[in-house]
Amino acid sequence: MRIAVFGDIHANIHALKSAYTAALSQKSDRMFHMGDLGGYNPFVNEVVDFLIEKGIEGVQGNYDETVANDREQCGCKYEDPIQAELAHHSFVWTKEHATEKSKEYMRNLPVKIDFVAEGRKVALFHATPHKNNLYWYEERPETFFREMAAKVNADIMIYGHTHLPYRKDIDGKVFINAGSVGRPKDGDPRTSVCIIDILADAVVTDFLRVPYDVDAAAEAVLASGLPDAFARQLKTGKP
Repeated sequence: MRIAVFGDIHANIHALKSAYTAALSQKSDRMFHMGDLGGYNPFVNEVVDFLIEKGIEGVQGNYDETVANDREQCGCKYEDPIQAELAHHSFVWTKEHATEKSKEYMRNLPVKIDFVAEGRKVALFHATPHKNNLYWYEERPETFFREMAAKVNADIMIYGHTHLPYRKDIDGKVFINAGSVGRPKDGDPRTSVCIIDILADAVVTDFLRVPYDVDAAAEAVLASGLPDAFARQLKTGKP
């Protein structure tokens, strides 16, 4: 089975459309999104409509849960107070502009998706199996990976939240962070889609980086009243 996984989209419809076209070209059998559909970019409703139209399944991210249920903050963690202030501005803007249709869709997303492919158990969730806003970086010690694996009955775990793609294999388990479609933080501004081939004897992962109209996306941010910093971040691919 070949699946395409769209990491954190964050209301970037320009990036999502390019990532989707790339996924189609790979002849994926199934497509999934990893949540966090709004924030930082102005097209939360367009993203939701696109996912519904294309029948793309997905899980609920911290941004989805907090926007849909009108929480006071997004559950995002920032040590830098300036970044925290910008993130809160984004959260308030998204709550004000997301339609009830979008909020209902986000509210009803599952926190986890499980399926079996080629005899392998696969689990998809936004950040970790038990908490949707915990940052699971590649640099975490192997003990952390084993701790997370013990919380979910799966051979392959797929998640996002950090916007930094990676794959790690430990004790026969496969850990895949799908990266981010709409707000990469690894220094590469191109959109990202993770293609995973689940075979009887192997799991093959390809992190596709796809050009899209970054200038148009940045201009939309500026026109929306969101902070200029978000437009600059799109062009650099850095936080």
